[in-house]
Amino acid sequence: MGWSALTLDRASKSQDRMKSLKDSGHLFRFAALFVIAFLVFLVIRRYVIPPSFGQYGHYRGAAVTEISQRPLHFAGHDACETCHTDQADAKKAGKHAHVNCEACHGPLAKHADDPTSVTPVKPDTAVLCVRCHSASAARPKTFPQVNADEHSNGVPCQTCHQPHNPAIADGGKK
Repeated sequence: MGWSALTLDRASKSQDRMKSLKDSGHLFRFAALFVIAFLVFLVIRRYVIPPSFGQYGHYRGAAVTEISQRPLHFAGHDACETCHTDQADAKKAGKHAHVNCEACHGPLAKHADDPTSVTPVKPDTAVLCVRCHSASAARPKTFPQVNADEHSNGVPCQTCHQPHNPAIADGGKK
């Protein structure tokens, strides 16, 4: 193979490469758009994601401090049992021993601080008891469940059951 044939062969291969690069221009433009979009994402992320994000895992580290600065609403059952020992004793002896007072009576931190400022709500047992004890296939079979309409015929629950210790009261119906 002579010098001129070798040169023609190289020129032909060079033109083939140029032609393939010419056709791939749209791929380079797409790659450039992808890089630009990624850079824009990084810039926007810097302004949107709080600096404390990821400090303690996949959430904001500053959230713990922010939540701890909120005013308290719940006092806890210990605060209730300090003054209401008679109700606490009845509750401890019954099935509701592990139910916190504020689950039924509402948040009472202000009542614990100043008992005259807030009076605890005496809940309507016909509505309140059904929240936990209405028959539902989602509840464990061992959990006490009733169909309220058939069970009581509209009679309030506290007629037969004491809310703090829900055993059947003397002379009450089941």
